[in-house]
Amino acid sequence: MLRMTAIAAIMIPSVALAVGSNTDTQPTQTNTTAECINGQVWDEKTKECVDAQDSRLDDDTRYDAVRELAYDGQYDNARKVLAAMSDQDDTRVLTYRGFISRKTGDTERAFDYYEQAIAADPDNVLARSYYGQGLVAAGKTAAAARQLWEIRNRGGAGGWAEQALNDALKTGVSSDY
Repeated sequence: MLRMTAIAAIMIPSVALAVGSNTDTQPTQTNTTAECINGQVWDEKTKECVDAQDSRLDDDTRYDAVRELAYDGQYDNARKVLAAMSDQDDTRVLTYRGFISRKTGDTERAFDYYEQAIAADPDNVLARSYYGQGLVAAGKTAAAARQLWEIRNRGGAGGWAEQALNDALKTGVSSDY
């Protein structure tokens, strides 16, 4: 029985993978969302909120903060942290600019960001999933289905990005995250 359980765990894809991360869970609320204001980020070393541009923070820490803030619906704060990232052409930055633009109703700008992210990295299945979800919301299901095909053919089969877009195509409703 234990062997069958282990095989099943390997065979069943993780559809709960939180987009934009290396974890299979949604972002955990930290003091970044609970205490910090105006685009600040919680610094674990000093145990205080610091400006997102503070040199003590690296881009991975900023990115985690953007992810947490975006998940929490704090889009203005997430934008401020994104602006502090050192490489504004980084596909993570472009992808989350797209996500935030889409969630705040600026679909055309979101599509521009997603297209830039995909042009820079055609294998960015996260950008493709978010783009496809936006296309579904805009009633462009054929274009969204092409993004799903691209996700599957670029190594994203079985992951959260594929599942979220596939669900959006089936239900007409995009993921909250």
